[in-house]
Amino acid sequence: MDYRSGSQIREDFLRFFEGKLHRRVHSSSLVPQNDPTLLFTNAGMNQFKDVFLGAEKRDYTRATTSQKCVRAGGKHNDLENVGFTRRHHTFFEMLGNFSFGDYFKKDAIAYAWELLTSPEWFGIDPAKLYVTIFEGTPQVPRDDEAEQFWIATGVPKDRIFDMPAKDNFWQMGDTGPCGPCSEIFYDLGLAASETGEDKPFPQDDQRYVEIWNLVFMQFDRASDGALTPLPKQSVDTGMGLERISAVLQGVISNYQTDLFTPLIAKAAMLTAGVLEETFDPKVLKILSPIEMAISDDPAAASLRIIADHARASTFLISDGVQPSNEGRGYVLRKILRRAIRHGRSLTLRGHFMHEMVFAVRDEMKAAYPELVDTAERVAKVVLAEEQQFARVLEVGSEKLDGLIREVRSDGWMSLLAPYLEKLGEINKQRLEIAAQLQKPSYGTKFDFGMLSSIVGEVFSADETSAIAQQLSVAKFVVSGKKAFQLYETYGLPLDFIADAAHDANMAFDFEGFEAAKEEEQQRARASWKGGSQKSASPVYRELAKTEFEGYSTLRVDGAKVIALVKDGLGVSELKAGEEGEVVLDATSFYADSGGQVGDTGWLLAADHQTTVAEVRGCTKPVQGVFAHKVVAKQAIALGDTLDTLVDGERRRAIMRNHTGTHLLHAALREVLGKHVKQAGSLNDPARLRFDFSHFAGVAPEELAEVEDIVNRQVLANTAVQTFVDVPIDEAVNDLGAMALFGEKYGDRVRVVKIGDFSTELCGGIHTGATGEIGVLKLVGESSVASGVRRVEAISGTAALAEFRRGFAVAQIAGDAESLKSKLTANEEEIKKLRRELDQVKMKAASASTADAAGSAVEVKGVKVLAQRVDALDKGQMRSLVDSLRTQLGSGVVVLGAAAEGKVSLIVGVTKDLTGRVQAGKIVGVLAGFVGGRGGGRPDLAEAGGSDVSGLDAAIGKAGAVVGDLLG
Repeated sequence: MDYRSGSQIREDFLRFFEGKLHRRVHSSSLVPQNDPTLLFTNAGMNQFKDVFLGAEKRDYTRATTSQKCVRAGGKHNDLENVGFTRRHHTFFEMLGNFSFGDYFKKDAIAYAWELLTSPEWFGIDPAKLYVTIFEGTPQVPRDDEAEQFWIATGVPKDRIFDMPAKDNFWQMGDTGPCGPCSEIFYDLGLAASETGEDKPFPQDDQRYVEIWNLVFMQFDRASDGALTPLPKQSVDTGMGLERISAVLQGVISNYQTDLFTPLIAKAAMLTAGVLEETFDPKVLKILSPIEMAISDDPAAASLRIIADHARASTFLISDGVQPSNEGRGYVLRKILRRAIRHGRSLTLRGHFMHEMVFAVRDEMKAAYPELVDTAERVAKVVLAEEQQFARVLEVGSEKLDGLIREVRSDGWMSLLAPYLEKLGEINKQRLEIAAQLQKPSYGTKFDFGMLSSIVGEVFSADETSAIAQQLSVAKFVVSGKKAFQLYETYGLPLDFIADAAHDANMAFDFEGFEAAKEEEQQRARASWKGGSQKSASPVYRELAKTEFEGYSTLRVDGAKVIALVKDGLGVSELKAGEEGEVVLDATSFYADSGGQVGDTGWLLAADHQTTVAEVRGCTKPVQGVFAHKVVAKQAIALGDTLDTLVDGERRRAIMRNHTGTHLLHAALREVLGKHVKQAGSLNDPARLRFDFSHFAGVAPEELAEVEDIVNRQVLANTAVQTFVDVPIDEAVNDLGAMALFGEKYGDRVRVVKIGDFSTELCGGIHTGATGEIGVLKLVGESSVASGVRRVEAISGTAALAEFRRGFAVAQIAGDAESLKSKLTANEEEIKKLRRELDQVKMKAASASTADAAGSAVEVKGVKVLAQRVDALDKGQMRSLVDSLRTQLGSGVVVLGAAAEGKVSLIVGVTKDLTGRVQAGKIVGVLAGFVGGRGGGRPDLAEAGGSDVSGLDAAIGKAGAVVGDLLG
């Protein structure tokens, strides 16, 4: 085998299958589009799921890709193994070839063997290869067919092995396409064996590595488990670029390939604090990148983790994911923080991870040129996360110190229980204070002089000495459950927490920690179904595509009803007054997509005049099928012929806003920089909303400049050109079209071009020229998330109405006295309305908590009432806490509210319980869930936070927190 770089291997694979008449298809985004069952794109077939299910058709039946994949959450979670094994990664590339009802086993097997063994291609020695096939079950026979095809290619029969269904039978989900698969393994040799024993295939999974999986989809599994042959058999294959690179480069670890060694070297330089030109492993007395790729040294593992996680983070952020506390953003945050922690473990104290972004860009830009444009933005996101994590570690360390003090104090009080009655209440409190004052690193040791000063008046010197001895040898335990809360909430590493416990002469509850971690992972798995795939709804799956004619007309006559749906089920008729969905063979209605809302309007009878149904919206439940959401005015039956009529005035308002969005996007990039990329949009009749990547608030003068640029384009009345059915390569490379985040593009696309100012891939409906927008007025700018801003704007008649309101205000301002009088009257009216609103809010909140005793839960004998009251301000929350404590008589009240991106928490404890549990401690723990801190008196305490997404968790955890504090 000749040495090939990873980039060359990727290109050779794609070029080989192009020679076999496969369409080279771009990698899809790491954020799966139109598939809520997936956290991240984790296989090459994800972007073809609808094609395999029959819900989408393309103009090719063979495809080949190199697909970006991430496995770090949900079902496919490799995160904890990354860096410590040879082949686990969070980010990897999956090479694949696909047949959609075209060729099947014979050709798939022949292609695979030719590519792997032909001297013109990869040139692998066939004696190094092994093949597996499906061994069969009572329901599905052994795959003799695949075996015969392998033998026909030249594979000896003694190198073909039967494997069970768990290894060699693939299915998309509980139902849908499935079938046997055939895997190809490569023998890395005895040097790769972990045991050093010369074991035969397949007994050593480190020596014999799977490099390619060929999936043969030939059955359709029904809900009862029955299998029926598919009318069109298909092929889905996957070969990891990192694994095949290791094979072709003659190494035993993926991290030894040129896909990783430059990144490992960069990580070593950054953590060693040296410049690139001074990097010399011998001089620095560190391992070379190749040695670091396989060394068992913990520092080498940390460098591998940084290299891997830098790739995943760079691509995830480039594809629009932002660090956050939920969903995809939460997984990204865990990946980033894991890499940062390992960097800090290498004595690094500065920020370094953002610099790894540029190393990833330099290594991957040939295959993914978009990284050149996004790297600056990605690096800023990573740097912001590094800075925030540094603050989190600082706060988390304080919380850990507090936990250790709490364990020591509780332990001392427990050991001293037999003496407390004799000591009396005052001395007991003095002991508790002394325990809290001890530094965490002092462990359980207690200063004899301090102890004597507290108990010496009560006990003899011998008794005091005995008590001190008992305290000094006690071994207290740090709760694994509470430690996991610090791990999860503040990102404190497990070894960091365990070391702190050891330094304090305490044991650490590892079992409790793992149990809490498993419980959290189960919750995560319940939230994200991982790779669980579901077939398209039977109601829509087999329907022919709707012919969409709405680009050129508001009306289509003579459309035929091909499906009627009510409550999710197909019906033969919708009666007058019923709501449902109507699917037609043709329509003028645009369906929700690309940020543009669906049209509304009417369905007319065959006489072209009578309204049969009011259309309140239009969607695409599966690709190409338009479902009209209707309220029937007359009975509608399958086979009826109807006319579709779109509300033209509403459509034109949407068109103005959608074209305005394109102008706005281009103007923002011109004023703020080319890092600006769309992160979401909404175009409806009233206004447009545009979310984009940017790190700071947009200054008023910048907004004014953006508005000026847009309106100059409007005044120019530039024609809006549309190009249809353009190959995506031509659209991006030749026309310079910008692909928008969140959109799912096929191999051929629609391009909207506005002069030389804006060119984007877009399926929406636009004005014929920019002048039809009339004017575009910006009306708002705000933050949506870290690194994402939002602007809102209006156009056309809505903008005219805004200008009229401004003119009316200006007229009033001309008469100062009139203005003063009007403002005073308005102010009084506002005060009155606010008082009335406050009363309504309090009544509503009081009504919702009227049965406080009944709503409270009992935790270790204490009533706990926790509720969310978003409508109330802090003063109202305090009043409600007092009211609820009175209703409970004895108990704990926790109230939380969110408004304008801020969280407020208030905890009240009735006086009789403050000796057992304090409000300040409760609110301190709960504040961690919302990214804040707080405190207060034992009976009343408050906290604030900035993470609204964590409020429900904080409310839900209130009972558990009180229980933990009660002991």
